[in-house]
Amino acid sequence: MIAVTVALTARPRSTIGMVMASITVALALAGPLLGEGIVCLLMAAPLFYLVGLLVALLVDEVRRHRGKGRMNLLLAPLLVAATLEGTAVSLPRDNEVSVTAGATAANAEQAAANVERALAAEPRFGPVESRFLSLGFPRPLRAEGTGLAVGDTRKIIFTPRRSLGIGAPLEPRSMTLRVSERLPGRVVFAVVADTTLARWLDLRRATFDWRSGRLTVTLAYRRTFDPGWYFGPLQSYALSEAAGYLVKTFAG
Repeated sequence: MIAVTVALTARPRSTIGMVMASITVALALAGPLLGEGIVCLLMAAPLFYLVGLLVALLVDEVRRHRGKGRMNLLLAPLLVAATLEGTAVSLPRDNEVSVTAGATAANAEQAAANVERALAAEPRFGPVESRFLSLGFPRPLRAEGTGLAVGDTRKIIFTPRRSLGIGAPLEPRSMTLRVSERLPGRVVFAVVADTTLARWLDLRRATFDWRSGRLTVTLAYRRTFDPGWYFGPLQSYALSEAAGYLVKTFAG
């Protein structure tokens, strides 16, 4: 409906207007034709509009100065840098985020015991309070598996994926983690299977450290989307919010 409405009613009078209308139609059709989800379109749309704006401004500059002397082509290198990052050159792909919260030093010993007990049991996931994660990111429903010994596993079931594809069925999503390292007050879960975030990034491991009585959750991941200057901050913020959710889940 969005694509049809824009196509029938938009009457752009400038290059920028024409480019923006075309991008809007293309994004609106990407959902039903390519089976994309709403969160993917929301995250990608600003990048499409930004690059489209740079192209439109550059085209207008060329038209205005055609045959009239020197043009201001400062936008050209900016456009090249924006579009080539991830191909010719790339920003660091391996990253991690950490969030710390929990008890004060006065009750650190009891807090550490509570965190370890919660991590060893099947977690009870509460509502997601982050507005960013509530845009359509997968939400954990339940987990299967207990224990903190090396080799113990957890399978976390998430809300199913609902794409915008016409007649597309719900796709189940889950993440399987295995304890790969265990020390007093510290446990590392390695991600061994993932149908939840794998379309967006490569989550490698989750580290829980509660030796001080304050739980620190560190998520290590590899960025798989380009360009890094755009998707890097988005992914970092999303995983920071996710780490904060885990801190609240296991440390109260």
